[in-house]
Formats: sequence, C-alpha cells, structure tokens
Amino acid sequence: MHTIREKAKLIARVRRIRGQIEAVERALASETECTDVLRLIASVRGAVNGLMGEVMEDHVLEHIVGAANAGERTKNAQEFTEIVKAYLK
Repeated sequence: MHTIREKAKLIARVRRIRGQIEAVERALASETECTDVLRLIASVRGAVNGLMGEVMEDHVLEHIVGAANAGERTKNAQEFTEIVKAYLK
C-alpha cells in the first residue's frame, strides 16, 4: 500500500495538523480576536487539503495509473471518484 511507504511522512503531517488544531483550541479558549482565529482555521484547512492532495496523488499513481488491467483501473477510478465527491461535500 502506498500509504505504508510514506507512513512516517504522512504521520508527521498529521501531527503538525494536530498542533494547528490545538492552537485553534487555545485561541478560542483565550478569546483571541476572531480574525486571528480565522487565520488559524484557514491554515488548518490548507494543511488538511495538502495532506488530502498528497494521499490522492499517491492513490491515483498507485491504483489507477499503475493498475494491472483496465477493469481494475475502472473500478479504482470509480472508487476514487466517490471519495473525491465525499471530500468536496
């Protein structure tokens, strides 16, 4: 699985995102100005989008482009489309 090869890198990204979420929580608890809180939230969203993009890219390369046959490619592409639609909701 491609996520296993990149496991350490992906976990490091998730831990950074966790730190950003904790910063949002601290900002809210300390009644930080809403513009600053919004900036923190935007940075979290960007980090999550970056993580999602990286996993998506790896998935496409591994399971769609690198699929052994056309039937497998079609199945994997359909599953991927469902994931993207759910993400965009």
